[in-house]
Amino acid sequence: MSLERITLVKNALGLQFTCPVITVAGTNGKGSTCAFLQAILSAAGYRVGCHTSPHLLHFNERAQLQGVAASDMQLLEHFAAVERARLSVPDSPTLTYFEFTTLAILHLFAQANLDVVILEVGMGGRLDAVNIIDADCAIVTSIDIDHASFLGNTREAIALEKAGIFRAGKIAICGDPLPPQSLVDFAVSLGCKFYLSGRDFHFQGDQQQWSWSGLSKRFSGLAYPALRGANQLLNAAAVIAALTALQERLPVSAQDLRLGFAMVELPGRFQVLAGRPTCILDVAHNPHAAATLYRSLDNMGYFPYTYVVFGAMADKDISAVLKPFLGMVDYWFCTNLPTARAASALEIKAHLLNLGVAENASKANSISCFPDPAQAYQEALAKADEGDRIVVFGSFYTVAGVMAYRNNLVN
Repeated sequence: MSLERITLVKNALGLQFTCPVITVAGTNGKGSTCAFLQAILSAAGYRVGCHTSPHLLHFNERAQLQGVAASDMQLLEHFAAVERARLSVPDSPTLTYFEFTTLAILHLFAQANLDVVILEVGMGGRLDAVNIIDADCAIVTSIDIDHASFLGNTREAIALEKAGIFRAGKIAICGDPLPPQSLVDFAVSLGCKFYLSGRDFHFQGDQQQWSWSGLSKRFSGLAYPALRGANQLLNAAAVIAALTALQERLPVSAQDLRLGFAMVELPGRFQVLAGRPTCILDVAHNPHAAATLYRSLDNMGYFPYTYVVFGAMADKDISAVLKPFLGMVDYWFCTNLPTARAASALEIKAHLLNLGVAENASKANSISCFPDPAQAYQEALAKADEGDRIVVFGSFYTVAGVMAYRNNLVN
C-alpha cells in the first residue's frame, strides 16, 4: 500500500481543487456523514460533488454531482483522461481499480465548477487513494477494529491510520466520543484546528427533537435526521461541527441544517422499506456496526418473529458480528455472495452453530442456506407473516442482491 503510484498519475493530470474539500474517514458512519453534508450543503444552494464507495447497484453511485449520479458518458471521458495521464508517466505505473476510478471521479469533480467536494475514504485514511487530495476539513466518524490485517489490530493503531487525512493547520473533526489518544496526539502535533466530540461540541436529545452546542454556536429544536439508526446523532453532530468550522467559506443557516437532515437519503443504512412484513436493509458488516444495528432493531418494538438474511466477507469477524442478535433472531437465512472474498453460507451456518444456535429447536430449519441473497429473501418473504420482521444485513453484496431483486419486481 502506497500513494506513490497514484500521485505520479495525479501530477500528470494536473489535478487540483480551488474549492473547499471535506474528507471523511472512520470505521462506520462515513456514508451517512457524507450524505448529511451533501444534503445540507445542497439545501444551502452550493454546487456539491460527493465521492462515496463502495456502490450498491451501479458504479455511477460513487460520483454524485448535485445529488445525481454521473452518467456513463461523463465517467468515460475522465477514465480516458486518467489512462492518457498514466501512459504519459515514464515507466507507466499500474493502478488498482479503486485508484484508477478515484482519479477519474476526482478529475470529473475538478472540472465541474463545484463549490465544495466531499470525499469518502475507502479504507483507513493515510494510504487511501482519496488522501492524495489535501482536505480543508477532515472528519473521522468512529474508530473500531476492522480491516485489521491492513490497519492494525488495536484502536490506537487504527486511529492513527484514519488520522492520516488530517492536514497541518486545517480543520480536523473527531465524532467518536471515546477517541484513542493516538488520534488526539496526532492532531495536536500537526497544529490542526481540532474539534472533539464531548469536549468542543455536544449534543443531546429527547423523544421529539435534539440540540447541538459548540464553542460559539448553538442549534436547538432540531428534528431527528431522516436517516434512522442508533448512531446517527453522533454523525449529525460531527457534521454540524464541521460546517460551523467552515462557516466563513461555506455559510449555512439553521434552516439549511433542518432541511438537509429532513431530506437526506442513503440506501442500505437502516433503511426501512414500505409495506408488510417490515423489512430493514443495513450494510452493517463489522462488530461495531452490528452492535449499532442491534440497538436500532431493539428500539423498534415487538415483532412475533424476526427473520435474518445474512452474508459476509470471509475476512470479517463473523461470530462477533452475529453474536448480538442471538436472542433476537428466530430464523437465519445464510447466503453465498457473488465474490471469491465471501464466506460461504455453510461457513456462516457453522459460526451460528458454534455460537449455540440450535438448528432444530422449537422451530424447524431455524438455520437455512441459500445460493444468493435474492433466494434467501424470497424464502423469508414466503415464511414471514405481515406482523413479522425481515432484516437483511452484512456485506454490501447482501443488501445489493435483495435491492436488485426488488427492483426487478417493480420493473
